[in-house]
Amino acid sequence: MDGHASSLRELWFDPAQVFIGGVWRDVGAHLPLEDPSTGAPIGQIARGGADEIDAAVQAAQAALAGDWGRATAAERGRILARIGQMVLARADDLAALEASDVGKPLKQARADALALARYMEFYAGAADKVMGETIPYLDGYTVYTLREPHGVTGHIVPWNYPMQIIGRSVGAALTMGNACVLKPAEEACLTALAFARIAEAAGLPKGALNVVPGLGEEAGAALTAHPGVNHISFTGSVGVGRLVQGAAAQNLVPVTLELGGKSPQVVFADADLEKALPFLVNAGIQNAGQTCSASSRILVERPLYDQVVARMAERYAALRVGPARADLDVGPLISARQKEIVEGFLGLASGDEIVARGQIVGDAPKGGHYVAPTLMAGLSPDHRLAQDEIFGPAQVVLPFEDEEEAVAIANGTAYGLVASVWSENGGRQMRLAKRLRAGQVFINNYGAGGGVELPFGGTGKSGHGREKGFEALYGFSVLKTVAAHHG
Repeated sequence: MDGHASSLRELWFDPAQVFIGGVWRDVGAHLPLEDPSTGAPIGQIARGGADEIDAAVQAAQAALAGDWGRATAAERGRILARIGQMVLARADDLAALEASDVGKPLKQARADALALARYMEFYAGAADKVMGETIPYLDGYTVYTLREPHGVTGHIVPWNYPMQIIGRSVGAALTMGNACVLKPAEEACLTALAFARIAEAAGLPKGALNVVPGLGEEAGAALTAHPGVNHISFTGSVGVGRLVQGAAAQNLVPVTLELGGKSPQVVFADADLEKALPFLVNAGIQNAGQTCSASSRILVERPLYDQVVARMAERYAALRVGPARADLDVGPLISARQKEIVEGFLGLASGDEIVARGQIVGDAPKGGHYVAPTLMAGLSPDHRLAQDEIFGPAQVVLPFEDEEEAVAIANGTAYGLVASVWSENGGRQMRLAKRLRAGQVFINNYGAGGGVELPFGGTGKSGHGREKGFEALYGFSVLKTVAAHHG
């Protein structure tokens, strides 16, 4: 590794180890780690498997039976608050580590580190504020509800936003008193290990958090099928989501799935275009389009369509793509395989359907996994490029005639994660918000700055269950009803 990333590794953790029961352990096998900006190796990580997962689950169970299980909600909150403060103190180091590991520009990686800290802050404050309720019942009874932890929760985190997804998943689970086993993606797990080191330094009891890097088909499969796991949280592809849910079903374990998306932004002729344009483009190319909630479809009312295509094309032509350390608009894709997939999708568009492309800078390393951001128009709504998740820096602009057609096109995919409406008409805003099939609908914005407090999740092939906000805390707990008969 180079520079900051190397010193961070030496100071905090050995990436070739797993973290189980508060102990950093060597394993007998390893996986190579590469820098997406160069394609060059930067080290190796542990290749944990079924044995390490089993040890991690046992460590989590021991934590629940020990200090962590006895901790009060207020005590859990104090620990999470310390973790958040330490993340803030290390934000620049974490950003450098994430940039070299994932390939995202430094400013985007730093935003992720700040989001991780914000998740810890939010959940620290919420820890002692998850209340039960009393229920009026028969004379002589007092009935109330409690929210209790599931027990051991398994977390499979993808490579595109490791810090953010650890924050919204592991942070929420710890808040409710669960003990976590985290399997980060083999392509990008360094900040997951750094987070474990921070949590350890912040005083999180041994076994409350365990981190086992490894292959999905080995460590991931062992985690989802383990009979000692009581809840699974998975973020990733639809195909793997099916496997996760199927494995968890064998043990009748609940699952939170956050999968793919083909999220639309619906732009009406009365929209404030100057306000909308940055959102229209940035929501599609952030993190090189490798975002489940990326806005890959722009639906535009016919009178404004040509203007939107032209204005977006101008912005696309100005986009610059390069290595993470250059801190440009777009970085590389995560791997050569992902680059191949995205280029295969883009090859489905004819020349006249590609209206603009960004530029890969001349000094970008030749081995890096770069794809020029691509804006397309003139496609039908049922074209594969307008239906399938590309997971790269590409957007399709589609025209519509009226509200009915806008809703039909917006809802016309198998996904339902995020949508937005751009209009100054208040009635239209409310009508579309109700009719669009999505877990989140934004009006005259997109993403709301990350929205740690805002429940997030999808419908259809975008998954089920909710993360972020208090809804995540409810999902990471079990509701118990107590009925006391006192005469």
